[in-house]
Amino acid sequence: MAKTLTIRVDDETYRTFVSRAKTENRSVANFIENAVKSHIQEHDFVDDVEMAEILANERLVARLKKGSQQAKRRKGTLVG
Repeated sequence: MAKTLTIRVDDETYRTFVSRAKTENRSVANFIENAVKSHIQEHDFVDDVEMAEILANERLVARLKKGSQQAKRRKGTLVG
């Protein structure tokens, strides 16, 4: 179910939102929703270059696999 969210922004930020929304033929609310989703997606996932660096690090990959196996068996220590 969709939720309503109220945010407070300064006049300059609001004008930027309105301008960008008009450029993309969207409502301000839809523009903000899509901008936030895009931001989250960019920061939650690694790009191809980062993934290649991770996979090239054999020690790291081995530690990740070991940690994953321990988690499946509910072993090891969760560090927060």
